[in-house]
This record gives sequence, structure tokens and C-alpha cells, in this order.
Amino acid sequence: MPSLPPAIAEIRLAVRTALAALPEGSTVIVALSGGADSLALAAATAFEAPRRGLRTASVTVDHGLQDDSAEVAARAARTAAELGLDPLVVRVDVAGEGGPEAAARDARYRVLREAAADVRAAAVLLGHTLDDQAETVLLGLARGSGATSLQGMAPVREDDDGVRWVRPLLGVRRETTRVFCAASALDPWDDPHNLDDRYARVRVRERVLPVLEAELGPGIAEALVRTAEQLREDAEAFDEMIQETIEDIVEHAEAGISVSAAALAANPAALRNRIIRLVVDSEFGVSLTRTQTVEVARLVTDWSGQGPIDLPGCSAVRHGGRIVFTASGR
Repeated sequence: MPSLPPAIAEIRLAVRTALAALPEGSTVIVALSGGADSLALAAATAFEAPRRGLRTASVTVDHGLQDDSAEVAARAARTAAELGLDPLVVRVDVAGEGGPEAAARDARYRVLREAAADVRAAAVLLGHTLDDQAETVLLGLARGSGATSLQGMAPVREDDDGVRWVRPLLGVRRETTRVFCAASALDPWDDPHNLDDRYARVRVRERVLPVLEAELGPGIAEALVRTAEQLREDAEAFDEMIQETIEDIVEHAEAGISVSAAALAANPAALRNRIIRLVVDSEFGVSLTRTQTVEVARLVTDWSGQGPIDLPGCSAVRHGGRIVFTASGR
């Protein structure tokens, strides 16, 4: 028998490993754009899932951002059906803050979340690759977004709605998905937005990473991904420490929540700042910036009678020995 092409073997193994954690008889959804990454993911899932007793479906979101978007979506759905997946195409209107890229992403995840709820899917599979992860980490570094951003995308994440997002290909290079498609006689769609240098991610992909590789040597993308993995491990350890600490130092107030200033002061800055961010996020659903977090921390470390600090969705003020966070307008 002819040997399996290495690209097919690599991607099938990555998918097989990701599916191993899912219960037999459950349904998985593949987010399918028709590009090489998601097409390779769909084909490998169509091969591996039945062998684990899993049902498979695909969701293709037509963002309507290009003249031929409906045709591209329909083509992706036909390919999914030929592979043995149950295809669904959803047309959305892209509008919102942050530009078309952010609005399209929000719309896409909303559709996928709703589809997962409708069929009670055990997981939604996303086709992000090692290269996508490296770009995400580099963008986070350039923006000074802190360790949370530098962790990149998690291989597995369950959101507040109970949807399990799985990225089987985070260890696979983008070029490998194209080789997979060629070896499988699959014709991927090339999104013209992936060459539009108005987008920062495209500039990182087409200009910045190649320069880094040329000047510093090969392996930059892999190094960035290793950094993300190490930071994620550190973050998980920090989170465990915070959960143990927070029970003893936090009290719920009538219109918000308060934290012991002395307990915050006793912790190192990294842990103190994480506690502040976690408290505000969990109570008010707001993510504080580094600047906002440090300003709140000054109520602990540099207290000189300053008044309330206005934050998104809430305010922080020191009352005696406690830092009190109160919802805006209360």
C-alpha cells in the first residue's frame, strides 16, 4: 500500500488527538471558510470523527464583504457535503465597532455559538495554525497587551455559554494545510483579505515575520508559540493562586465588591494586579487596561487620600482598609 503523505498524516493525527477528549456519540462542528486551513481541518475531521463515533457538521458564515461571497460559501458547503459533513451556510450583516475585521469575527463567533447550542455540539473546531498563533503573539507584543495577550489562543477553551472551542492545528504550519489540500485534491479558496496590507495581521504575516526570519534565523514562529505556551502555563498557576487568595480577601457589598487593601499590599505586584483585574472582570464584566490596573493598585501602594477612580462600568475608591468597587451610576 502507498504510504500516507506526511501532511495528511500530521493533520489527521492532530485532529485525532483533539477529538479523543470528546464523548462518543456527540456532535462536532467545523468552522469552514473554504480556505486551506479550515478545509484541511474539515477533511481530517470527516475522516477521524466517524472512527470515534462522532457526528460531524460544518458551519460556513457568509459575511457578504465581497461580491462573490455567496458563491464562495456555497462552494465550501458543497465540499463539506462531499466530505461527509452536514453543511450549514449562514449569511450575516457585518457591522459594529472596531472595523470590518472585528465585526466579521464577532458575527462569525455568534453564528458558531448559536449553531453549537442548536445541536448541543460537544465542540466547535477552529482552523487556526501555528502561524496564526505566532502572528497573534507578535501583535500582542507590539501592542503592549501584557501576558494575557501574549498567551495567544488557547488550544481548548470553554466560554461562559458552555461552548467548547478547540483548535487542533495550533501545532501545524500553514503551509502544511496547503500541502494537505493538494494531496487530497481539495481546491481551497484564497481570501483576498489575507493579502490586504491595511490589516496589521497581514503586515505581520507578509512583512514582519519574514524579516525576523531573515535577520534572526529560522524558527521565529515556533519560538513565539513556545513563549505563548510557557506564559499560558504561568497564567494557569497564577489563576490557581488567585482563586485560593481571593476567597479570604473579597467581600460583596450592596452595590459592588470590596477587597482588603492590606491583603493586596502583602502580595507581589504581579499577583496584586491580577487580583484587581479578576475582581473587576468577574463582578462587572470589564477588562481593565494595564494603566487602569496600576492606577487602582496605587490606592494600595501609594495611598494619599485620593478620590474615586472612574473605570469602565464601575469606580474604585478606598474606604478605610478596603478597596471598594461600585457599579457606575450607583
